[in-house]
Amino acid sequence: MRVVDVVRHGAAPISRTRTFRRVGPVVLPPVEAALRALTNGRVQVSSLLVPSLVLTTTGAKSGEPRDTVLMYTPDGHGRAIVAGTSFAREHHPSWTYNLSAHPDAEIAVRDKRFSVRATRIPDDERDEAWGRIEAQWPGYRGYERDSGRVVRLFRLQPVRTLER
Repeated sequence: MRVVDVVRHGAAPISRTRTFRRVGPVVLPPVEAALRALTNGRVQVSSLLVPSLVLTTTGAKSGEPRDTVLMYTPDGHGRAIVAGTSFAREHHPSWTYNLSAHPDAEIAVRDKRFSVRATRIPDDERDEAWGRIEAQWPGYRGYERDSGRVVRLFRLQPVRTLER
């Protein structure tokens, strides 16, 4: 077993605690933004544990670009799966509304940028998608159960690589 796998299995239970769910949404975004600024986007806190990307969506109401750091799971076909868990909060995260309104988006993974087209994962493929996600981050689907809502799952299909 790789070191990162051992760390993931140790950190996953912590990420499901009430304390983490209260503190995480407040602390992690500014820490991620600061680290991203300091390293020109090369390092993200979340990427130390799981594959992470920066999703740039178009605001559903504002039309303005919005960046969100997300864990992603490779689907085995060159696409990324992202889950709108939002720390098991009651409401869907805003980026899911943005992708629903404007499915053309951009992602940055390490130092590569891609245009992507987002599609919702249909009901008959959800269990398979969750299986892939939980193989990467054990117990992650618990966020869906604890939130009291059906978490929106998206598949991000790269359309083209963008120059930096």
